[in-house]
Amino acid sequence: MSLLRFDNVSKQYPGGQAALAEVSFEVAAGEMLFVTGHSGAGKSTLLKLIHLSERPSRGAVLLDDRNLLKVRGRQVALHRRRVGVVFQDHRLLGDRSVFENIALPLILRGMRRDEIGKRVRSALDKVGLATRERALPTQLSAGEQQRVGIARAIVGEPALLVADEPTGNLDPTLSSEIMALFAELPARGTSVLIASHDLGLVKRMRRRVLVLDGGRLADDIAPEDLADE
Repeated sequence: MSLLRFDNVSKQYPGGQAALAEVSFEVAAGEMLFVTGHSGAGKSTLLKLIHLSERPSRGAVLLDDRNLLKVRGRQVALHRRRVGVVFQDHRLLGDRSVFENIALPLILRGMRRDEIGKRVRSALDKVGLATRERALPTQLSAGEQQRVGIARAIVGEPALLVADEPTGNLDPTLSSEIMALFAELPARGTSVLIASHDLGLVKRMRRRVLVLDGGRLADDIAPEDLADE
């Protein structure tokens, strides 16, 4: 079953080149995959279209067969509950504790306090930070901060998680640990799409890889083909 579909999607910024050109692919429910390519290939734009930070110039992006062009106004916030986002720079609130950072999306939903506590502690346990809920982001290492960002993205139990260069600021050991966390999510009902330029790491993960080149989908590599390289 297809969770996400790009149907001949193009994105043209005013006065600039096409960030994406006629891109088509599908992501199945419960799938983990990567999108890679050089800087400027269109990876970040692709993720922004999924999260509704941008809109396509042509074509359609569909989540559960719903055209995201039709998602407007208050529906955008509802859509973003279904799509978790992990940023390279964490984007944590420095004056709020780890617990408060992760709880924020649930507070904005108006969720009950006891349910928030249960979900936040479950998310912290999944990312190995159960003992750090009272810490401030500045008291954490870079790897721990990224784990908090992942916990915040998954605390709402999204159908899809997208991550933009989530290991770009981490050393190889931490990068592998973060990828291992992502790899556990599909079994829990969350599909995962990761933008990364780290080809070595991507190959080691043995997952499907979409290759962007100049805004076009240059290749769609199956895991078994990647393993033979």
